[in-house]
Amino acid sequence: MKPTALITGASSGIGYEFSHLFAKAGYNLILVARSEDKLNQLKEELGEHPVTIIPHDLAEPDAAGVLYDKIKDLGMRVEVLVNNAGFGLNGQFDELPLLDQQKMLQVNVNALTELTHYFLQDIKDSPLYDIPKGVLNVASTAAFTPGPKMAVYYASKAYVLSFSEALVEELKGTGITVSTLCPGATDTNFFKTAKAEHTKLVKSTMTPEAVAKAGFLGFVKGKRIVIPGSANVSMAIATKVFPRSLTTKVAHYIDS
Repeated sequence: MKPTALITGASSGIGYEFSHLFAKAGYNLILVARSEDKLNQLKEELGEHPVTIIPHDLAEPDAAGVLYDKIKDLGMRVEVLVNNAGFGLNGQFDELPLLDQQKMLQVNVNALTELTHYFLQDIKDSPLYDIPKGVLNVASTAAFTPGPKMAVYYASKAYVLSFSEALVEELKGTGITVSTLCPGATDTNFFKTAKAEHTKLVKSTMTPEAVAKAGFLGFVKGKRIVIPGSANVSMAIATKVFPRSLTTKVAHYIDS
């Protein structure tokens, strides 16, 4: 009996790389993203590996509940939930469309929380014990400081980190891992979607392969927080040392 990993936002970027890593580790896959074409292409790339694709938009109301029901109707069990889906928006808070920011919160916060709630009991009840199982949440180095020009995005990732760390404490002694991956700028479609291609962040990005590998290995090792890249680690440490007023100004500078 093989374990199964459910990966959201699987069709590109970090989620795409996660799909290959979990496949190589022997996990059956349930891959979720909005684009059915991209999911089918990824399934073809994975060859004979057991893959179930579910085109689904997590920005829709009750998207998590609908997805959970679909998976249960298929008679499938999940040992690892990878909450990778998410997006950002760059601009003045009061000038960005409210509906777009609400959709961002729906994906980054609500869907992640709801999926974790739906699947956590299933993960606990899994009869498989000798494999890494649990939840891998993708946050960001944005979780460590407020972020002017991306205020809601930064706040959403702070929620993901705080929520995940609380679960670590709740689940001590259960054999279930909750890891939070906090990458810095990564060479994905994030900046295009966020309309942030002009920002200083795009000048120093990591590859999605490197970020996903760090996150995967951190999860397998049971790490609480994974920050890929020495520069990003230094930045995270700096947010604990320097006043938040200063780190907020730095975030404003790099997001402009």
